Amino acid sequence: MAASNAVDGSGGRSATTSPTRPWRNWAGNVTARPARTVAPASTEELAAAVRAAAEDGLTVKAAGTGHSFTAVAATDGLLIRPERLTGVRKVDREAGTVTVAAGTPLKRLNETLSAHGLSLTNMGDIMEQTVSGATSTGTHGTGRDSASLTAQITGLELVTADGTVLTCSAGGNEENAAVFAAARLGLGALGVITELTFAVEPEFLLTAREEPMTFDEVTDRFDELAAENEHFEFYWFPHTGNCNTKRNNRSQGPAAPPGKVSGWVDDELLSNGVFRAACAVGRAFPAAIPGIAKVSSRALSPRTYTDIPYKVFTSPRRVRFLEMEYAVPREAAVAVLAELKALVERSDFKISFPVEVRTAPADDIPLSTASGRDTAYVAVHMYRGTPHHAYFAATERIMTAHGGRPHWGKLHTRDAGHLADAYPRFTEFTALRDRLDPERRFANDYLRRVLGD
Repeated sequence: MAASNAVDGSGGRSATTSPTRPWRNWAGNVTARPARTVAPASTEELAAAVRAAAEDGLTVKAAGTGHSFTAVAATDGLLIRPERLTGVRKVDREAGTVTVAAGTPLKRLNETLSAHGLSLTNMGDIMEQTVSGATSTGTHGTGRDSASLTAQITGLELVTADGTVLTCSAGGNEENAAVFAAARLGLGALGVITELTFAVEPEFLLTAREEPMTFDEVTDRFDELAAENEHFEFYWFPHTGNCNTKRNNRSQGPAAPPGKVSGWVDDELLSNGVFRAACAVGRAFPAAIPGIAKVSSRALSPRTYTDIPYKVFTSPRRVRFLEMEYAVPREAAVAVLAELKALVERSDFKISFPVEVRTAPADDIPLSTASGRDTAYVAVHMYRGTPHHAYFAATERIMTAHGGRPHWGKLHTRDAGHLADAYPRFTEFTALRDRLDPERRFANDYLRRVLGD
């Protein structure tokens, strides 16, 4: 198929401004009250909105679909919404790239790529986020060799604090390349991303093998399982010794997706409907949670299926929760898990959500949680409306004791003083922020805490 250049939206229309009303994130734990909200349909409209905000003394933040649990996108100034800045702008098969507007949902990107016979190499486990929201906070999946979504970016377009539009790539001059390196995962602190270019490859098949395994076996074999599989992850059910493992590896085919009925039972009825009901019971009667966990974890059965990547990597997530995730050196993963299990066993915590464990190779992105080291991710969750502070605080103490770095979009209490020690290239990023946004047009309370004033 020849390269195409299809643009969604009407670039000729002016940006629309909606009535001021509160903005809330997906989990419902963050609320912002912007002075005004704008939905630009082009880079030019967005740049004009940033300049107008500067004239009025307003700070500026862009919000995607709100899947971050932190207040990274919150503002009391100008809130930029993504609804009209969407669409795949160019598919270049010869270069192996796709260029997409920043507000495009990952689901739409994946569907468009599949229609062109193309795919991202790796991705996270949901696809409701916008491409810029996901990459700016370090969204990742699991992979032995393939890194985060952010690491697959080859170019970007950025509107800076004075309304200047920068087009950046690794192949630019030294200054351009430095902006590209940092802005791929920039927390919205360097400017507003309007366009991203991703590396893609011909669509392939993945065979997923899901299998129950005991906690002792999966931790004993963790290094082996992570090394032997292209994409390995597992879920441990607190209050039990049971886990569910998932191994995704490339396959020659043929495609053998889950049956419509069995897929609906596993992914919708059990993983969402029944699980939501179990969480609601646990919230009302916490003492019931350990028993529910034992029954749920023993009900798991093996399954194997083969499909195109985004249908294997991602799953529907309809049960709302709060989450903390830390990236630890991969060699510390088993020790962290053992301490976390011991914590649950000796405490009064009642945990209805599984603990999720994934991996990623080292990358070269200054604020990436995998920057400079092979990484294991350990994520803890609590059902929305359930007390979470004590469990998350105790978990965080374990993670930080092992050199953990918090996911930028998930709950944590770390500040710039701690993070400057955790990231070898932290001052490189903050120096670039000082140059691009000296007046802190893109600042908010969260960024002041994690990056400093």
